[in-house]
Amino acid sequence: MTLPYRDPNLSIEARVDDLLARLTLAEKAGQLTQYFYLGVAMNIPADFDIESLPEEHRAFLRQPLMVQAAIRSGGTGAVLFAKDPATINQLQKIAAEQSPHGIPLLVGYDVIHGLRTIFPVPIAMAATWSPEVAEKAQAVAAREARAVGINWTFAPMIDVTQDPRWGRIVEGAGEDPVLTSAIAAAQVRGFQGDLTEHNVLAGPKHFAGYGASRGGRDYDDAEISDAELWNVYLPPFRAAIEAGAANVMSAYMDLNGVPASGNTWLLTDVLRDELGFDGFTVSDANAVRSLHTQHFARDLTDAAARALAAGLDMEMAMFDPAYQRIPDAVAVGQLTEKEVDQAVRRVLTAKFRLGLFENPYVDQEAAATVLTAESARELAREAAERSIVLLKNDGERLPLAAGSSGTVAVIGQLATGQRDTLGPWVFDHDTAETVTILDGLRARAEDGTTIVYAPGAGITERIHPSPFDRMDPTVETTPADYDHDTAIDQAVELAAGADIAIVVVGQRQNQIGEKASVSTLDLPGRQLEQLQRIHATGTPVILVVMSGRPLDLRWADGNVPAIVQAWYPGTRGGDAVASVLFGDVSPAGRLPFTWPRHVGQVPMIYSHHRTFQPEEQHQRYTDDASTPLYRFGHGLSYAQFAYSDLAVSHDRIAVGQHLTVTVTVTNTSERTADEVVQLYTHQRYGTSTRPIRELKAFRRVTVAAGQSIPVEFTLGQEQLRYWSAVTRGFVQDETTIDVFVGGSSAADLTVTFDVGS
Repeated sequence: MTLPYRDPNLSIEARVDDLLARLTLAEKAGQLTQYFYLGVAMNIPADFDIESLPEEHRAFLRQPLMVQAAIRSGGTGAVLFAKDPATINQLQKIAAEQSPHGIPLLVGYDVIHGLRTIFPVPIAMAATWSPEVAEKAQAVAAREARAVGINWTFAPMIDVTQDPRWGRIVEGAGEDPVLTSAIAAAQVRGFQGDLTEHNVLAGPKHFAGYGASRGGRDYDDAEISDAELWNVYLPPFRAAIEAGAANVMSAYMDLNGVPASGNTWLLTDVLRDELGFDGFTVSDANAVRSLHTQHFARDLTDAAARALAAGLDMEMAMFDPAYQRIPDAVAVGQLTEKEVDQAVRRVLTAKFRLGLFENPYVDQEAAATVLTAESARELAREAAERSIVLLKNDGERLPLAAGSSGTVAVIGQLATGQRDTLGPWVFDHDTAETVTILDGLRARAEDGTTIVYAPGAGITERIHPSPFDRMDPTVETTPADYDHDTAIDQAVELAAGADIAIVVVGQRQNQIGEKASVSTLDLPGRQLEQLQRIHATGTPVILVVMSGRPLDLRWADGNVPAIVQAWYPGTRGGDAVASVLFGDVSPAGRLPFTWPRHVGQVPMIYSHHRTFQPEEQHQRYTDDASTPLYRFGHGLSYAQFAYSDLAVSHDRIAVGQHLTVTVTVTNTSERTADEVVQLYTHQRYGTSTRPIRELKAFRRVTVAAGQSIPVEFTLGQEQLRYWSAVTRGFVQDETTIDVFVGGSSAADLTVTFDVGS
């Protein structure tokens, strides 16, 4: 007889009800527990000395047998970090055929910007200002992940980040809630779509406010006003939920004195009641155990009870999960079984939605075909091209002259770093197929052009490498005995004899990301010294920056005519950089953050409030400029664009009504190119003060040479309302609104309308 929960003809709700009624309390706790499965997942070299690791890292590598035993007994319903299809099939076989009820596993993974095909890092994808490209990229990532058996990604990361010292700025979409919301929704659609056999569950993170850690220090607590929380940090989560996200990950840190992973107001009142989320929640790694570390919970049983009661459905654990103590918490009255059932119901619903009960296994042979698709690599190249930002181009130094001959010196370790080109947060990459910047330039250079290379200044690595660095043989490092003086001398000599020098500077991929916050934005090592010496030779210099955060480019901006922000561009990144430098593609990436002059200005955002004295009448710093090096939304092009005919459909609208804003964009140059049209508003007066400018809409458009196109936006209550501390809720004021449209946050074409009765 077919058990009801095995019958695909029944509704998911009916199947969940039947299965839930069959589970013991211990098995329910198992469904709410996710284990790391690292031992065979990291491709550890045979000669790697496991005993050289700290004990907590050695524990990772002893886990496989323990986790398999937990699956077999019904003690876990999810794993993470398994990536090999044969391994995942083995684990699913244990779950489906040897566990008490044959419940398949959720298999989660950090598919952040690609699995095998690596796309530009998320901050670079935001720099495309093209949600469509982000959606396509994550659809490719989802297809690759699902092909190997991964059915859930811990992405997108949608923490708004206004302090570039924070290492995880590279994983998000920058400082602005509107841009972050658009990119967040697109990524959810790409990952999850209609949840076919080619999709994975999307898991936006970290709920909420993790990007506001004090001083940009990873894991530090965050103190965020209610107005800032509702107006800046929560909108991207609302957008992701409205796009259908099935999972949300909680944050590590204290938010206003209460840990986010045990915060009932945050996880229930806000996430479910206000934002309407109906999926399941999961903690970040060990965040439930951390409730005890944070002096919030009395012990691990108390931590489990308080987290689950707050609304945290599943615990992600490296070892000794607190949620295995759920039966104890129920026994002493800290939890009710009804509360446990509610969480289990959400997890089981996700498994039925994925179709795992009917098909828990993957085709191992077909996976290889999916992972090697050339179409995916081409999309990675296109995404990288669209992400590159031309920061400066005095004298039209770029693009490099077509058909010119001569010697081009390429300088910098990052120009040949295969692993560095991919960026952080990738774990199943094929490093050998990475196209580096040097590779791309050599492949693109025309006959008569000679490309020469010198690594030059060594880039110092992280002081405390992560366990992932230690176990990844592809991570590039500078040897301890590297002769920096000789290397710089050789690089300068090579550049001096060349017709042009392309100097690649920045940070290695493991100098940014989790546990990679910094107290300075200086170029690591002696890269600045080397750049200055090359400039002094008189050879024309083009600077290419590889980073995921703004770096101190004050000297470069004052002395180098052309500066290109390449980010960590991914598998085909070198091809993309070459396409931009040689002019095959006109750059149209735009900055998703404000680029400060130096770390002393941090935090600096474009959407600040006006104080009692306007900026133009008061220097905020007495020892330096109060303006950024490059504004939010900044980016140059090889084409020129003119804006005209800005108009609104109505001079006055009532509260709740909408209007359209139209503008004409003209390409006044002789080459077709993309432009990012940006619309900002300012509310002159109201219940609360509003920022001097706020991004409300944008559109990336292609404009043919010499052509004009109309661009239209809609403004209504959704764009004009805001959360006010005066009313303790959202308001839309009767007021006057200034509208600014142009190619960056410095847009000066203006029109005004009134909101009133």
